[in-house]
Formats: sequence, structure tokens, C-alpha cells
Amino acid sequence: MIHLLLHVLVPGGVAFLFYRKNQWKVWAVLAAGILLDVDHLWAVPIYDPDRCSIGFHTLHTYPAIALYGVLLLFPKVRILALGFLIHMALDYIACL
Repeated sequence: MIHLLLHVLVPGGVAFLFYRKNQWKVWAVLAAGILLDVDHLWAVPIYDPDRCSIGFHTLHTYPAIALYGVLLLFPKVRILALGFLIHMALDYIACL
């Protein structure tokens, strides 16, 4: 439960600290990074508390994470890419 809450609070903190003028819009886009968890639907079982998402789920693989990093170079998708990378960082921390 705490992990899911962090997927909302951390993007909110980033939006508040770095994008104060548009913090609510930016927060919504950053928090949309949770949509990457759609790839959990392809796993059996869908949820396994002992499984690390990083490297297992399709949208959580290292090539996908590298792509999210490359997307930071494009201003039109930079905030969404940052949301994806925040999501990956939180999932990585959960793996520890």
C-alpha cells in the first residue's frame, strides 16, 4: 500500500518543487507513469509480492528504461518520460 501511495506522492513532490507554476497539470502527467503497470496484466500471477518488477515485466525492462531516458531529450514528452523514470526508480527501490 505504501508503494502505491509513493507513486502518487513522489510525483506530487517533484511537481511542487520544480514545476510550481503548473504543478497540478505536471503532477497529473508525472503520476500517469503508473500506467506502465499495465504490463503486470500479462504476468502470471498478476501480482506477486516477492517478484521484482524491474527486468521482469515488459515495460520495466532495461531497454524500456533506456528508452524513457532518451525520451527526456524531447521537450514534448519530457515530463511524461520523467514520470516513467520516477516510476521505475520507485519500483527499483521496492525490489531492494
